[in-house]
Amino acid sequence: MNPTAPRRWRLALAALMLACAALPAAAQTALTSLEHDLQVGDLVFIRVTALPFRKVAAATGSWTNHVGVVIDTSGTEPLIGEATFPKSKATGMARFVARSEDGRVAVMRLATPLTDVQRADVRRAAEARMGVAYDTGFDLHSHRQFCSRYAREVLIEATGTSVGEVETFAHLLERNPSAGLGFWRVWYFGRIPWTRETVTPASLLQSGLVRSVFDGRVKA
Repeated sequence: MNPTAPRRWRLALAALMLACAALPAAAQTALTSLEHDLQVGDLVFIRVTALPFRKVAAATGSWTNHVGVVIDTSGTEPLIGEATFPKSKATGMARFVARSEDGRVAVMRLATPLTDVQRADVRRAAEARMGVAYDTGFDLHSHRQFCSRYAREVLIEATGTSVGEVETFAHLLERNPSAGLGFWRVWYFGRIPWTRETVTPASLLQSGLVRSVFDGRVKA
């Protein structure tokens, strides 16, 4: 047996352990660094910890359960337009990502770059939807708003691009049977609206019309 083999194995193991230890740090980026990369029209995805939103993530088989759209990058920090409880509003980037579990954030951008006119239209479309009450029924055709519908409609109005998949509750929950129906039966008072159309944060994240700008963890 080669007497140097054990030493080589120890060195290889030590190198592997150092590499593994470095992974969490490598997966993180400073918030200010990410903010500099953002553009108007970018979609910003997070994971909030409230129970209904965790159930949304489970039903869609995705880590994310909330999305906003960048509407302004000219100030001290980017502003995110979002439909949230109780009403849709603009939120600073730091406060927006601070709500995400373990700092997990993804940023997606339309594959086709926006023109100056389209960026201005993003802001106008977002502001036109500010102050709208939150839709806890996740109905694509209601007079209220929820996050993925809000972000999707802003981009449609400003750019003509339809990001995300419109699907019924029946189709959505059939694709993810492991998520269970107990919570949703309670949420809808025993009557799940199977034919209701909706759109989810996961479908926006997975759209072939956007490309990834960032996917990792953000530290303040």
